[in-house]
Amino acid sequence: MTRRARLVAVGCLVLAAMAASGCAPTPSREAAPSLVPPTSITPAPSAEPTGAWRVDGAPQALASGLAAPWSVVPLAGGGALISQRDDGTVVELTPEGERRTAGTVPGVVSGGESGLHGLALFESDDATWLYAYHGAADDNRVVRMPLLGGPGTLALGESELVFDGIPRASTHDGGRIAFGPDGMLYVATGDAQHRDAPQDPDALGGKILRLDPEGDPAEGNPWGTAVWSLGHRNVQGLAWTRDGTMWASEFGQDTWDELNRIEAGGNYGWPVVEGEAGREGMIDPIASWATADASPSGIAAVGDTVFVAGLRGERLWVVDTADGTAAGEPTAVLTGDQGRLRDAVAAPDGTLWVLTGNTDGRGSPRPEDDLLLRLRLVPAP
Repeated sequence: MTRRARLVAVGCLVLAAMAASGCAPTPSREAAPSLVPPTSITPAPSAEPTGAWRVDGAPQALASGLAAPWSVVPLAGGGALISQRDDGTVVELTPEGERRTAGTVPGVVSGGESGLHGLALFESDDATWLYAYHGAADDNRVVRMPLLGGPGTLALGESELVFDGIPRASTHDGGRIAFGPDGMLYVATGDAQHRDAPQDPDALGGKILRLDPEGDPAEGNPWGTAVWSLGHRNVQGLAWTRDGTMWASEFGQDTWDELNRIEAGGNYGWPVVEGEAGREGMIDPIASWATADASPSGIAAVGDTVFVAGLRGERLWVVDTADGTAAGEPTAVLTGDQGRLRDAVAAPDGTLWVLTGNTDGRGSPRPEDDLLLRLRLVPAP
């Protein structure tokens, strides 16, 4: 675990079409991006939705042809930033629906399930920062880059190390990051195939970490370290419902996948238990599924409903919550319609955006894959 330090590498400013890859000089036909942060690309706060929500109608494709996308971050005005796991690029989807490469995150080393994973936006007084979780040569780490330019010309500035030393392996790399309602950065790590790590409060594997924006352990953490909760196998989804309750999705091994309510200092059981066990000192999930029906990745919270993207399950689970537990039985939509689902986020316009994950090496991609889908939401009857 280290404090933030400046990386030597500089983010690539790629202003060509999406087909271009790697670092390239600024094309002469386009002006260079402004070297000041955009006025604001973070969506403005809107009225908090309440109650339970349902998907209504067929999905609309906002983008196609994405390569192993992993995380999507909505921007003000209808645009988005999307991470591509294997090539380390960040794709900008403009408000007009055009795709372009905003840049390549330096130092990404892909292999197995590792590569460029979660993205999160944070606005400080002097910059809008894009945080990214990615695999490096010997570990997983979190970096941040100032966003330069404006909608349609966004580019990545110089990369700074926020936190490193997270174990990596060919599988179980975690990778989701999100800023919570408290302004702190939450980081989901996998056990990286080390079964002893999740129950060890001094290890970084199999945890949810809580950091301040500079990468130091946040004040109030239960052990005075970066660790917020332990006993996790492979968390890939983080979200908060309107009451401030934190939720996380978790890959099980062969039996049960989970949706957990996350508490400070909570022990979620792995590898001692999987699924609902009723074991003293360990917290049971509020919902669980057979691994063939879920293998959950990204999650989104809208009102009191949590939407869970399923990879192997090829469906979107809908889980209503009340007072920190499930309210009724989970239901599923999009079952088998779009293949593997990698991420789900609540968009500023009140819709739900879902990334498919069919080009990640485990799916059966169709010619248009992968997609960013837009789903209309309506209040539950």
